[in-house]
Amino acid sequence: MATPGEASDGAAARRALQAVATGRLHPLSWLFILLQQLKSFALPIGVLLVSGRGEQSTWELWGLAGAGVLALVSVWRYFTFRYGFAERALVIRSGLLERNLRVIPFDRVQNVTLHQTLLHRLARVAEVRLESAAGGHGGIGRAEAQMQVLPLAEAHTLEATVRGTGLLASGVEAGAAPPPDTEATRWLHLPTAELVRLGLISNRGMLVVAGAFWVLTQAGEGVMDAVSNAAFETGKRSVALAEGWQPGPLAWATGALLMLVVLFAAVRLLSVGLAIIQFHDFQLWSGPRELRVERGLLNRVRTHLPKRRIQAYSLSESFLHRRFRRQSLRVDRASSDVANEAQSVRDLVPVATPASMDAILAALLPGAAWPPQLWRPLHAQAWWRVFALPALLLVLVTVPLVAWHGPLALWLLAALPVMLLRAHLWARYSAWSLEDGVIAFRQGWLDRQWRFVETAKVHGVSLHESPFDRRHGMASVLVDTLGTSPLVPSLRVPYLPAVEARLLAEALRAAMPRDPGINRARTGASAAPAA
Repeated sequence: MATPGEASDGAAARRALQAVATGRLHPLSWLFILLQQLKSFALPIGVLLVSGRGEQSTWELWGLAGAGVLALVSVWRYFTFRYGFAERALVIRSGLLERNLRVIPFDRVQNVTLHQTLLHRLARVAEVRLESAAGGHGGIGRAEAQMQVLPLAEAHTLEATVRGTGLLASGVEAGAAPPPDTEATRWLHLPTAELVRLGLISNRGMLVVAGAFWVLTQAGEGVMDAVSNAAFETGKRSVALAEGWQPGPLAWATGALLMLVVLFAAVRLLSVGLAIIQFHDFQLWSGPRELRVERGLLNRVRTHLPKRRIQAYSLSESFLHRRFRRQSLRVDRASSDVANEAQSVRDLVPVATPASMDAILAALLPGAAWPPQLWRPLHAQAWWRVFALPALLLVLVTVPLVAWHGPLALWLLAALPVMLLRAHLWARYSAWSLEDGVIAFRQGWLDRQWRFVETAKVHGVSLHESPFDRRHGMASVLVDTLGTSPLVPSLRVPYLPAVEARLLAEALRAAMPRDPGINRARTGASAAPAA
């Protein structure tokens, strides 16, 4: 129980912190908060309006009432939100009936993100998000603090103050960008031609098609039936028009193939457009302790990532990547903002040449340990471990189908040679490496992937042996890093000889830092990658 003197000291400290919090949000912040809330309710409101046509006037009244309540909440937040700076900490005061005072030390903040939509840029404001390793207020995956929205000059000042650059508010004009960090080096800049290649390589357009289909399925039977009927009528008229020309089988086949090519090209063009919108003017900068990513055409995002927070790397090279001689790099952070993936820096390098990628990784990893020179194969029976279970499932599915539909279902077993070939190729091209403080695993033939972790950031190591593995003398090594789920480890090196797996696990445990909760990655300046 606190003494009267301690209670008075605490009250005095609280009053002092409240007096510090005098900064306010932009006068238009209530409008941006309202728009964000309306965006969250846009889909259910739209579905109700479309599906409830008979009572549309009633739904409109309910929609207006809901919008009015959201507007009052947004204005309420603007008038009750204050922020300020204490000794190396951000102070936030909010609430009127239920008052809340939060103090966020700068050293707790792991990422600072400035986000601007097109409307933000027109109004010369920005949304600032502060993210910590613990997930912050409201649970894991949420921002430590969200300043929505600030004048652009104040947003830059807040960003620079948290990052410790000492930028003063008087040194930034309204609407101007902050002075460049003289210690930062630009590692990568993607021109439009590279973004076109990224769109052709990726399959982002199919995500939009799948999303549109999901929206139609959720819009009710009336909307789905209307779209289906319209598509059916269009197809029926097209077939009737084609039959008037009396085409032969070759013409029908050519027309169907041409239609598939047009659909494929449309999806790829959509992918190109999405890549340009998301990664326009992409820039990757490196400072002594952190990385900075800037990107976006309509929504402009600038976010920072301390190098010590990078836990694992994923390097991918699909068949199309190789045709364009490109690679892509993603990173896992100790604090993964799942709710705001669009504002994260998981896509550290969306696309780059192998030479540029090797240079960036050599600068990020200790001792310039990329690419590894010594790769070790898996267990000699690893191919059987990959092939056995899928083949067994296929046989179990085929047997009842043969009983119900006759010998025609035996054609399913034609997939067994393909599965066997795939298992052999996977085992042949899979390998692992432990060199210069980096544990890596590669896999794939047509689509190649490399997954690797710095041994100084290993948080836990475990061995996994199924009964089948023990019978054949093999085991898998699971490597966990800070912030990852035990169910989904950062790295899995599968199907090694049991003795080799135990030796690898012991080597990784020996390389782990004494305090596994602290990453002992280097914080000094990294060399700039070669152009």
